[in-house]
Amino acid sequence: MSAQSELQKHLLNLKLSNKTLTGILHNNNKGAADWGWQGMLAYGCQTSVVVVDTRTVQVLQTLERHRAIVVKVKWARQNYHHDERSPYMLRLASADAHGRIVVWDVSQAVHRVEFQDGTKPILEMDWLSTQDATHDLLVALHPPYSIILWNADTGTKLWKKSFTENILSFSFDPFDPTKLTLLGQDCILFVNDFTVSKPPSSNGKKFYIESTPSSSTSGTTTDRRGSARTAFRRVKMLVGEGKQRAVEESVSLNECLQMTYLQSSRHHLLLLYAREVLIVDLEINQTVGVIPMERSGSPFLQIIPCRQRDVLMCLHENGSVSVRVRRRSGMPGIMSAATTPVDQSGNFGDSTSLSSFGESIQDVVYDLRCQSDHLRVTKHIRPFGIHSCPCTERSVALIMNDGRVMIWSLKTSEYVPHPNNSHIPSLTPLHSPGYSSSNGSFEFLPSVKDKDEVKPMMEVKMKTPIAVPYPKMCLSDLIGQVQFHCGDQMQQGRGVVLKFVLVGLLNGVASPPLVVRMCPPLTTKNYNLYQPLVALGNSAGLIQVYNLSSGLLWREYNIHLTQIRGIEWVSLTSFLSYAYPNPTNSGTVRNELILTDMQTGRTTTFRGDKNEESPIEMLRVSHMKQYFIIVFKEKPFELWDLRTGTLLREMPKNFPFITALEWSPSSNLKSLKKKLAQDSSSSSSTSLSQSSDISASSSSMSVPETGVRSDRKGSHPLNVKEHFVFTDTNGLLYHFFVEGNIIKDGAKIPPESGMGSVTCIAWKGDTIVLGDVDGNLSIWDLKARVSRAVPTHRGWIKKIKFAPGKGNHKLLVLYNDGMDVWDTKDVEQVSNLRSPREIAKVTDVEWATSDKPILATSDGCVRVFDINLKVCSSPLEELSISDPVFCPHLLPPKAAMNMKYLLQHQPWNSEYQLQLDTLTKDLPDGDAIVSMVNEQIKVMPGDIRNFLPYCTNGVAQRCLLIARLFGDEAETNFWTVVMYYLKMEQARQACLIHKSPMPTSTDDQRTKYRFVSKNSHETLPQQEPASDVFLPRDSSQSDFVGLEKPGNARVCDCLSEPPLDMCFDVLCDNQTYQRYQLERINLHDNKRTTYEHTKKCAENFMLLNQTDRAVQLYLETDSDNECYYEDSLRACLVATIRSSGASQSTIKLVATSLIANGKLSEGVQLLCLIDKGLDACRYLQTYGRWQTAVWLAKCTLGYSECCEVLKRWADYLCQPEVNQKSKAVLVMISLGLFHKALEILYSMHYFDRAALFAEACTEFGLLPETEEIKKLVAAIYLEYAHILSNLGNKQAAAYYCQKSAEKGEQLQQELEWM
Repeated sequence: MSAQSELQKHLLNLKLSNKTLTGILHNNNKGAADWGWQGMLAYGCQTSVVVVDTRTVQVLQTLERHRAIVVKVKWARQNYHHDERSPYMLRLASADAHGRIVVWDVSQAVHRVEFQDGTKPILEMDWLSTQDATHDLLVALHPPYSIILWNADTGTKLWKKSFTENILSFSFDPFDPTKLTLLGQDCILFVNDFTVSKPPSSNGKKFYIESTPSSSTSGTTTDRRGSARTAFRRVKMLVGEGKQRAVEESVSLNECLQMTYLQSSRHHLLLLYAREVLIVDLEINQTVGVIPMERSGSPFLQIIPCRQRDVLMCLHENGSVSVRVRRRSGMPGIMSAATTPVDQSGNFGDSTSLSSFGESIQDVVYDLRCQSDHLRVTKHIRPFGIHSCPCTERSVALIMNDGRVMIWSLKTSEYVPHPNNSHIPSLTPLHSPGYSSSNGSFEFLPSVKDKDEVKPMMEVKMKTPIAVPYPKMCLSDLIGQVQFHCGDQMQQGRGVVLKFVLVGLLNGVASPPLVVRMCPPLTTKNYNLYQPLVALGNSAGLIQVYNLSSGLLWREYNIHLTQIRGIEWVSLTSFLSYAYPNPTNSGTVRNELILTDMQTGRTTTFRGDKNEESPIEMLRVSHMKQYFIIVFKEKPFELWDLRTGTLLREMPKNFPFITALEWSPSSNLKSLKKKLAQDSSSSSSTSLSQSSDISASSSSMSVPETGVRSDRKGSHPLNVKEHFVFTDTNGLLYHFFVEGNIIKDGAKIPPESGMGSVTCIAWKGDTIVLGDVDGNLSIWDLKARVSRAVPTHRGWIKKIKFAPGKGNHKLLVLYNDGMDVWDTKDVEQVSNLRSPREIAKVTDVEWATSDKPILATSDGCVRVFDINLKVCSSPLEELSISDPVFCPHLLPPKAAMNMKYLLQHQPWNSEYQLQLDTLTKDLPDGDAIVSMVNEQIKVMPGDIRNFLPYCTNGVAQRCLLIARLFGDEAETNFWTVVMYYLKMEQARQACLIHKSPMPTSTDDQRTKYRFVSKNSHETLPQQEPASDVFLPRDSSQSDFVGLEKPGNARVCDCLSEPPLDMCFDVLCDNQTYQRYQLERINLHDNKRTTYEHTKKCAENFMLLNQTDRAVQLYLETDSDNECYYEDSLRACLVATIRSSGASQSTIKLVATSLIANGKLSEGVQLLCLIDKGLDACRYLQTYGRWQTAVWLAKCTLGYSECCEVLKRWADYLCQPEVNQKSKAVLVMISLGLFHKALEILYSMHYFDRAALFAEACTEFGLLPETEEIKKLVAAIYLEYAHILSNLGNKQAAAYYCQKSAEKGEQLQQELEWM
């Protein structure tokens, strides 16, 4: 049985499907690539779209539909709820240089819809995920200035907006879907009212980049000595269109290579230039950080901002990829230059202090932490782009223009200070996330050697918890947060150094292939040894051998010095190839003829003693592989013995010149067998048996040896007579036969009338076909002795070849302008292809199988077509993939959902198991679903398989891992927030301080806090912090918070987990959010350059009740400023408000009046001055300033008041016109209102997510046991049971029916009847 299964597997691998082997990239393919959440990399190659599985590094699919060069590729977002109606699927959008956009179903290799507006190339493209109702919206930038919103499901144009400026690219604000930023030729446009219902109402706010002299402001960058020449050596500002601009100080945006938003922090825009990166804070319209490139450094090409950690990945012109990590504010240690290369131990080789660059410690600084090896970049080989995995952000794909794809992965090693560089200052090392309940004691994977480290023990009998390494899937699992000090938790992890490791390399077809030759066909005698190999020869003398079944490069031979002119297979494992350079004026060249054995790698050179001569015109190997003929352009041909490698005959000089030649497929082998069979001796019988077997094997190309072996009795080889025909320049057909070293001529047939000079001949069975220079085909039936002329009207026929297979009379015909497929039996055209109208120019054609032609084209691709020459791609289930691929998106909806629910939580089983047992019998294809699920589980990454049964944080942690494993963006965000707040709330309830009674909210019993300004050492009084704020163990480590009354302080130590990353913005806990906002305000204060900037800083200080600093800023107004008197009055007002309680009613009345008369900002500032922050937030929400209200509430209000503001915001998000209920759920979770989150999930019909969230809350003991909540949870469990029942998982459905009490009895009875 095992041998039979191996044979079946081998035959399955021989299956050939329509596909494309891609090669070099077009210049316009630059930027046409994207890495999807599901782990697939898609990139454009000429007119094709290539899909690569990054885990196994193999091409899964090649999509063919575009007629023009592909310029943009974008995977659909996974930020939506997945179920049977909205399943996991591989949906991809691609755009070409003619403006056509195609939306693909990648698994089926079919286009779902295509649309276009105009014929100009698409400049930018992005999917929207702003609403829960739809995830089919695609935004495209149509040159020169139009933005179009498409429904990518139907191809409908929803709206079109044309701007007044030429637009080069755009970028959406990841924190606010209504904000769109457009990069123009000399300006930046900001659109603040982007919606799906209607186009933007205005042309956007226009801003220009202006450099201001560094001497005009304090705390700004000065000219840097020794830095590279750059246009940005001064402070950069965004100046509005109406403002007066200094023309000499304006900065052109034509040199801007890329514009994108910072994913980890709000309000930050990145502008990439060749020699530096600008980080612009959009709240102050000024650069807050510059990443310069040193003089000897390789210029930037591309930048990728990461989301999980504040990390930038940069591509350089030399092909290296660098990782830059943001320096924590107030981080101790040496201030090292952010551009100095770092060695493997984290030490800088040539460190220069920041003081030499004149940079303020308040600047946003990114330190170089890791850089990959640079590549050999030449004029023709250069990097085209990098793309990181959006799910893990630790893997990077580097795409080269020669078709290579390199996968780099970030690893960590333990930080070891360099003993020899003790005199050279170095950066403070990064730290791993630290010891916590989420990852046990394991810091690295693979683990660093440690005596106290516990090795994984997979004990089945023991039910006690065991130590298993936490899978390091993401960037956040490698390094801890670097933005803030969070007590001692930042020091819990070990010091680590980041390193890049090359984990995958994918090669493409080298250079445009000029010659394509398929190995001998599959027969009944060679199926056990057969591999579908095709040899490709290019102009550089390189021969690549590809396995057409898997599409992978099998062998590569650089054996010739010049252009490959022809390849001929002599067996399944060896081939002849010849090459020569372009002829000189004399018409002579030096020919190269080599026999290559792929089993041993041995090469044999023929005619190596020849010097300059006439170039080889063609080489033909006989069908029995005994002989081969070399035809020269202006010289008689040579006959060689392939078995011995000797020259048998060189024709005389008066021999006619040959224009076409072909060997006969017939021979006298059968008569030779019959003659040998008459010999009755045993030796003769043995010899006959051997010769018969070997002759048959040679005929079917199943042995590596060439030719026919000699019999055992004699030493002479067994010679089989073979025939060949050729034509001369006059069209006369000659017939010759060869036997041993004897060559004899036969008949001579005059040319047919109407036939021009014959260019090629094909012979199969009793049919000979001749093609001429005029495009005529002459079909001869030797058995019936009739001929027929067929005019094709296509011009010069370059090549004709019969398809393999008995009785198959299909014929390939290659012209200068394309190709045809003819049926010579019925004398009719089967299909045709025109180039370059339908495809790039065809350079060579061949038969891959009996019904699949293979074409080499001038764009460097090799395509396997169907017989109709229409399709060169296939569904994934028809493709033969060498390595199994883990991708749930390839599964049918029922299989993917069954697998997901099984891995997330399986309380119906006594113990967690990584196997789906059975499904209900009435489910169609139930057994197939079980098989597919179990196969996917088997190829799941091993570290995740080992950890899933032992998740220390139960359902929530397991759901988070499965979300990352599935590449589910929405689930990943949801369970990340859930995990943090479940642990936070559980720790808070167990904390002794939180259990103790809180003091009454009076002024005498408040603990006074003060916020320390970075520039001045004075302290500014502050209001009481929120009750849910957790103070660090050591207040001295805090950058901003200090206790005025240490004796009254109550230090909380209930949570040791690091906070959420700032990419979650308002979902972060109040302490983290406040700390980050205070850091930004101090940064803005230090970056003040204009009066408007100073005024904005003063207003922010007023909103946060930092009145002393606000007074100082108002008093800095110059006396010649028109607002001098107004600001002086403001300073007096702010200074006296807090000392006069009687005036609060008057101030509140004035504030209300201001708001009613359109002075919203001024009224809100007055309310904040008299501690009426809640009223201020209410007014902001009433006037639609929701984000400002949330910001103010989280920064200034206590828990109860903040909760009120955020709950009202959540209600707003749930409104139908806003339709962002998913975000509202996360807001409720961040407030600790888990039951409210369950209610919203239930209303959204996200029953699976709601059920698992309820299970997680129950595990943490955080779900109140009230009747209302019990009814809600029971209803959720019942709906989840219905989902499981529809999926055929009867056991799981019955379990949740029991948990839904009496509501599930009816469903449980139905399940029992099934």
